[in-house]
Amino acid sequence: MYWKSLAVTVCCAGLLGCAVGPDFRSPAAPAVQDYTAKALPAHSAEAPGIGGNAQRFAMGEQIPEQWWTLFRSDKLDRLIRMALAGNPTTAAAQAALRQARENYRAQYGASLFPAVDANLSAGREHAGGAAFGQSGGGGTTFDLFNASVSVSYTLDLFGGARRELEALQAQVDYQDYQLRGTYLTLASNVVTSAMLEASLRAQRQATHDILADQQQALVLVERQFQLGGISRADVLAQQTQLAQTQAALPPLEKALSQTRHLLAVLVGKFPSQAGALPEFDLQGLTLPATLPVSLPSTLVRQRPDIQAAEALLHAASAQVGVATANMYPRITLTAGYGSQSNKLGDLFSGDALIWNAGAGLLQPLFHFGELSAKRRAAVAAYDQSLALYHQTVLQAFLDVANTLRALESDARTLKARADVEKAAQDALEMTKNQFQLGAVSYLSLLDAQRQFQQARIGLIQAQATRFADTAALIQALGGGWWQPAPTAGNAALLVKGHPAMDESKSVERPSMQQ
Repeated sequence: MYWKSLAVTVCCAGLLGCAVGPDFRSPAAPAVQDYTAKALPAHSAEAPGIGGNAQRFAMGEQIPEQWWTLFRSDKLDRLIRMALAGNPTTAAAQAALRQARENYRAQYGASLFPAVDANLSAGREHAGGAAFGQSGGGGTTFDLFNASVSVSYTLDLFGGARRELEALQAQVDYQDYQLRGTYLTLASNVVTSAMLEASLRAQRQATHDILADQQQALVLVERQFQLGGISRADVLAQQTQLAQTQAALPPLEKALSQTRHLLAVLVGKFPSQAGALPEFDLQGLTLPATLPVSLPSTLVRQRPDIQAAEALLHAASAQVGVATANMYPRITLTAGYGSQSNKLGDLFSGDALIWNAGAGLLQPLFHFGELSAKRRAAVAAYDQSLALYHQTVLQAFLDVANTLRALESDARTLKARADVEKAAQDALEMTKNQFQLGAVSYLSLLDAQRQFQQARIGLIQAQATRFADTAALIQALGGGWWQPAPTAGNAALLVKGHPAMDESKSVERPSMQQ
């Protein structure tokens, strides 16, 4: 009875023992009220044309999980669904998460529960007479059969095993946030690539339109030259202008093809399959009128990279506890029960019964400073992770602040570009009429053509930049992955591996009682 009571007491001590080392606490959110030094306006400037509507900055409003639907493009939504389902990078991130979970489960069973093994053996042995104190004897040959079950268990008196599990769970969390970050980055890359394609298509179309106007102008110039109204130099100048505009097309075609190839790879297809993907133009996109802007106090809980950095910090904290526990004693309990006989038929008889029980104590005494140095190294690793965490937070706030200012500036730039383009178009039309009447020189016409071409391309680029920076803001704010899972109405997004369908990141955790 005494031994049974002692065994129960020791087991309880092992399960309920203190976990040495620091208990992790999530760092507090930065005590800042704004992202920028200067307060944001209630809404941005407004401009005519595509992407020119004013945008309202809605502080504290939630970002939808499928944030790209704010652009109201079915083709964009379809392409992102394809990317989430087929991109190899997401498959790799999913596999890394599964690996981390299984490593946790393996360590969970090995650390908190006894190891039970069954052993069955048979052998034939020969022992000389000297082994039995008989000199000159021929010895004995016999069979030996063994069937037994052994149990071993190391008591976690100081929480080293639980801290190791805590570190592994933090690794699971890290991989989970890495996966979420992969989805966010992938969706953002698809959106920005689609918008770049739309911009390039618009620039190409504008260049073709300008070429058509310049070709008409060349016909007019050549007719006037034939009539003796202008010199040959004016004709050559117009031809040069036309050739320069034509020279702008190949770079646009190259960039457009490369963007299409990139989109194909992003959705998990080969570049040669880019022709099967939907095509994008600026007219098919809608600039969100309301921009949800998360509060600064919630940003650290929304950005996957910040959460991943916190998970690494948690793992480093747990490793300090592991290094601390290694400096304390370890008690291991062992027991065995079975039978042993030199005849197979007698193996399970009462006379063949064997058993053993034991306990071992390992107390580190002198390791030439090894254990203390390892603990100091673990503390230094924690300090490093803490510094990297703070740097990640600072970078996140920098991303949001820069993007907010960029959006404010983009709106003013687009308005200015629209004004410039309108003025350049009016000037070109007026100069054409005056040139036909002989009121202005041909140099004036060339200058008006050049200014309109630059203004038209600049307007398109400003429109595309505003779309792209809108997507960049949502990415900088974390992308809305923390919102509720999609409903049946958009269940098509629930592809294998998407966070909404992925198994819960939480796995069985041991008690962390102190």
